[in-house]
Amino acid sequence: MSAKIYDYSKICDSILSIDSKIRFAGVINERGRLVAGGMKPNVEPLENEKDDEMIFMELALRVKMRKEFDKQLGVVNFAMASRERALAISVPINEDILYVVSEPDSDYGALPKKILEIVNS
Repeated sequence: MSAKIYDYSKICDSILSIDSKIRFAGVINERGRLVAGGMKPNVEPLENEKDDEMIFMELALRVKMRKEFDKQLGVVNFAMASRERALAISVPINEDILYVVSEPDSDYGALPKKILEIVNS
């Protein structure tokens, strides 16, 4: 079965526009490299570029490890981490990962649903 083809740039642009609190929307490949999207214009990054690379690689590894339990628990729809300075959401798309970062006071009940609607449309 072939994987669905996604327009990653369009998905990232759509996500950046759904909520003013979203800071970053990007697609990371399985090697931890940013392949589409990025920081919202005029937003100050919380980390430097070198930290971004490490975050992306760690995310790719974490997503791979979660797949180990797909048979028992089902596939991951999304994962979310609430931190002091940011809310991070990852959504597997084929072999890649959509990574969205927003302000920590974002609506963590509604935001993942909005993101999934965009990805699945």
